Amino acid sequence: MSRISIEEVKHVAHLARLAITDEEAAMFTEQLDSIISFAEELNEVDTENVKPTTHVLQMKNIMREDVPDKGLPVEDVVKNAPDHKDGYIRVPSILD
Repeated sequence: MSRISIEEVKHVAHLARLAITDEEAAMFTEQLDSIISFAEELNEVDTENVKPTTHVLQMKNIMREDVPDKGLPVEDVVKNAPDHKDGYIRVPSILD
């Protein structure tokens, strides 16, 4: 008994904007049916005493603390800007 039909495969291909032939649809139907069958086997595994896992590796924050630091002098910043005035960098307007 197939768990997925050729029509469903063609529908998914259409949603994904994929052009597939009838032969490809039949092949994908068989392949997807095998994948679904394998996934259903996982339902038989006893997971009663298994804690939920959000990630297979232990995760920890490796970011440094955000500590304020002295910035660059205004003169150094604006000297590389193509257009500046009174210590501010001027940019083209993007709003009408």
